[in-house]
Amino acid sequence: NLDAKLRVQMRTEISKLHERLGATIIYVTHDQTEAMTLGTRIVVMKDGVVQQVDTPQHLYDNPINLFVAGFIGSPQMNFIDATVKKNGSGVDLIVGNYVLKAPADKAKVLLEKGYDGKTVIMGIRPENITDDPEVVAESKAAVEAKVNVYELLGAEVFLYFDLEGFPCTARVDPHTASKMGDTVKFALNMEMTHFFDKETELSITY
Repeated sequence: NLDAKLRVQMRTEISKLHERLGATIIYVTHDQTEAMTLGTRIVVMKDGVVQQVDTPQHLYDNPINLFVAGFIGSPQMNFIDATVKKNGSGVDLIVGNYVLKAPADKAKVLLEKGYDGKTVIMGIRPENITDDPEVVAESKAAVEAKVNVYELLGAEVFLYFDLEGFPCTARVDPHTASKMGDTVKFALNMEMTHFFDKETELSITY
């Protein structure tokens, strides 16, 4: 059990050793940060079963299921129930009182796979939610929520809020005007959303 500073130093030393030896190293960890920073390929396992094998970036961008999506990334991906509703050639996503427009490519997949009228799990990472007023003003996926917790980490701020009953986190600019207790408008970058089947928990758009 190393302290935070020693853990960073250890990762650096292991990376240097790997580069110097040019050998294959198998490193087992429960820490996704260590896996992402040290690995060139990562095997994500759950209960002894391999879930996905891929590069760190591809795991982050294209998780194969809900477990991988929630495990890779800190803070973890936000998960929100959304009902799929066909609207012309597009798809509306009903989240409580909000109607969000699915990106065209993902709308096509949702309809082709028979999800019209069904509830799916929509995933969106904290960095794809912003409280930037200019972005919010232009967004077609703006929501409003009360900030329950405000965390300043120096280079970034985490805002914790509930969206129609689902706990969410936004990673925003450290100079944000939003504070704990404020009712804030957020914009969701729908192009960066992921969709998962509620029963199988597999990615629909992988």
